Amino acid sequence: MNSSNLKARLIAMNFLEFAVWGAYLTSMGTFLATHGHGSIIGWFYSIQGIVSIFMPGIMGIVADRWIPAQRLLGLCHLIAGAFMAAAGVYGLQEGFNVSVLFTLYACSVAFYMPTLALSNSVAFNALTQAGMDTVKDFPPIRVFGTIGFICTMWIVDLCGFQPTSMQFAVSGGLSILLALYCQTLPACPVKGKSAAEGEQQSLVQALGLDAFKLFKQRRMAIFFIFSMLLGVSLQITNGYANPYITSFKDIAEYANTFGAQHANILISLSQISETCCILLIPFCLKRFDIKRVMMIAMAAWVLRFGLFGTGNPGSGVWMFVLSCIVYGVAFDFFNISGALFVDQNTDKGIRSSAQGLFMIMTNGLGATVGTLSAQAIVNHFVYAADQAAQLDGWRNCWFIFAGYALVVLVLFTLIFREKKAA
Repeated sequence: MNSSNLKARLIAMNFLEFAVWGAYLTSMGTFLATHGHGSIIGWFYSIQGIVSIFMPGIMGIVADRWIPAQRLLGLCHLIAGAFMAAAGVYGLQEGFNVSVLFTLYACSVAFYMPTLALSNSVAFNALTQAGMDTVKDFPPIRVFGTIGFICTMWIVDLCGFQPTSMQFAVSGGLSILLALYCQTLPACPVKGKSAAEGEQQSLVQALGLDAFKLFKQRRMAIFFIFSMLLGVSLQITNGYANPYITSFKDIAEYANTFGAQHANILISLSQISETCCILLIPFCLKRFDIKRVMMIAMAAWVLRFGLFGTGNPGSGVWMFVLSCIVYGVAFDFFNISGALFVDQNTDKGIRSSAQGLFMIMTNGLGATVGTLSAQAIVNHFVYAADQAAQLDGWRNCWFIFAGYALVVLVLFTLIFREKKAA
């Protein structure tokens, strides 16, 4: 297989991988709020963090020992797609039981989240077998994942699926399509029975448990704690930005504005910014140390939330747009510079486990605590208030989130110390 053909196939895999996620991740909150379930939006988002604590590690073990990664990737997508499609069909029923919907959705997410790591494994293996440079060749392939995410955001918006469960059906259908496509991808090796020796140690490493000894080092412990504290911010806008912007349709002044009618398209500027801001990271890291780059990310989170609180879809839409632009800095600078810090400050033998611990602290514990905390705040200021007071309630919520991010920034600046070069 020539390199161009391989890249095209991996691009298709990445496009579909994130198109599955983009179909519902930013619009699911609006669907739940429209059907009177806005008070439990946080649970639908927090389940992603909960399953991310253990499911990727378990599936990684299975892929290493028994089922080739490309086959397991397809199997996970088949199961996830079936449950998500079932959630989509069930949610179309009048007066559906939200507990049943949540169960179907949670089962789907449990099998989808491991595919984020499995798809990387498949891509890295294929590029390595073809003698290609993963550092050079993978990022341009991965960019098409974000493009796929944006495409399904737009499709769901333009088809009018934001307030309906059809967004789940779209996601499920794409997941099943990817499950079939995965079976054509280059084969990945498995260890099989020859890995029986040292199995207990391998299990510990695969689950990332050996990386917890890094907490014995004060500097690394501080870093991981702040990773969790900043991870609190990661899923808040995914869950609540769309319902907030869509709520402006109930105000006559903003009812017919583009933003109020097409919140998903407006929010997609965040993903476009994310794609572009990746290019700024090498430039910034050459001029600043990792601490300052992460401080820039934390300051961007303050702006992200603060601009949401002060903007509107009318004359203040520029604040929404600017909030979406700074999201690229907030998300990329934190995740990528954090991963680089872990890579540069851990021993080679536990680097993979340390990266897994970084994901657990951010996308697992941090994001779970963040979405449930945000849910309590939004419920208090918005859904427990009468209609007339809800807009002010939303703004109070965004200012609270911005204040939290500012406190984390100040504490990180004062407490964390970069290691001095020899």
